[in-house]
Amino acid sequence: MIPAYNEAARISSTIAAARSFLAAQLYESELIIVDDGSTDATASLAETALAGLEAGHLVARPHAGKAAALRAGLAAASLDQVAFSDADLATPLTHLADLRAAIAAGCDIAIGSREGTGARRLGEPMYRHLMGRGFNLIVRALLLPDINDTQCGFKLFRRPAITAILERGRLYRDTGTITGPRVTAFDAELLVVGRQLGYRICPIPVVWRYGRHSKVQPAHDTWHNLRDVILVRWNLWRGHYN
Repeated sequence: MIPAYNEAARISSTIAAARSFLAAQLYESELIIVDDGSTDATASLAETALAGLEAGHLVARPHAGKAAALRAGLAAASLDQVAFSDADLATPLTHLADLRAAIAAGCDIAIGSREGTGARRLGEPMYRHLMGRGFNLIVRALLLPDINDTQCGFKLFRRPAITAILERGRLYRDTGTITGPRVTAFDAELLVVGRQLGYRICPIPVVWRYGRHSKVQPAHDTWHNLRDVILVRWNLWRGHYN
């Protein structure tokens, strides 16, 4: 599943790459694109790129941010494992084999990690790296002390796990229409709820390439991320995820 907002410049090539990759695999698959109310031609280009793919689906929704788009796409998936990736394919889809191997070995949730032995970050500006590591320190202090990277946009879930997690998650369930992109700590809540429900979470080192057209807005998104972490911590204290 791939969420997309104003990705007209690359959505066709992204879908072509995903189709090619999935066609070469021996397991059953589906490709879901969630258009998050794009104001450019993302939706029409995605529809064209998915044409002829029986297991290809476009989910179009009003613009409500990446978290809401992920919720919609995860809920729309129908197979026994559900993965999501960013639209720029910053983590190569070949790493899906590593995540699937972790699930086969007994993990319930396998997450791409840009930290740890074998992980690499390519082309990332130093200020972005420092921002990310600083944020992770906060996440580890308040929520997930043993996970070094919650925000890599490449994750795989067993279907029962993500269904139960979405039922209990509280962030961005009823988000109204917004303007502009919004990067959030939604991923952290998914993992916190998964941990509360007893699911086994396995970080898998990946290669990740920084996108030159990243939609991250440092000051604006830092506020949203910190607010989300505080809300998740509050929900934990209140027992809302039990």
